[in-house]
Amino acid sequence: MSQLRPAIVLLILLTLLTGAVYPLLTTGLAQWWFPSQANGSLIEQDGVVRGSDQIGQAFSQPGHFWGRPSATGDTPYNALASSGSNLAASNPALDKAVAERVAALRAANPQAPAAVPVELVTASASGLDPDISPEAALWQAPRIAAARNMAVKDVEALIARNTERPLLPFIGEETVNVLRLNMALDALQG
Repeated sequence: MSQLRPAIVLLILLTLLTGAVYPLLTTGLAQWWFPSQANGSLIEQDGVVRGSDQIGQAFSQPGHFWGRPSATGDTPYNALASSGSNLAASNPALDKAVAERVAALRAANPQAPAAVPVELVTASASGLDPDISPEAALWQAPRIAAARNMAVKDVEALIARNTERPLLPFIGEETVNVLRLNMALDALQG
């Protein structure tokens, strides 16, 4: 009995510290230091949330840029089902899926070079990747220009303006957020 009271007091104290004080402290600091990230990195336009900087969206219209394929089950870019396809590089199902995606992309964009960027036909490990490389965006420029009656050079200039560069070149690669690029494209066309 002499050990029961200190054990209960310690249990209550640690429960309060780890179950209430620590989560409240970290949440408060996150809201103070990184409010955008703590609230989901949401992208707003005219007071309406259009999406998140961190989760891709499924664009399929000819006049919009397309992101990486998503392997999150029945619903693309479903954050609750984040996962890759789990298909090995030697799996014939992966080869078939990639071949179908390449054929569909070439059919939708016949003016583009024959070599389709690999990220446009393979899903990321999470299935939620919101970014593509500038090269993948440039590959899509002829399709976008034709669908929107724009000059290809204007689409390429828009891609250049929306390319995010790493702070230091050896830390990361240049990327283009597909949602932000499509929002800029829509704003450009009114």
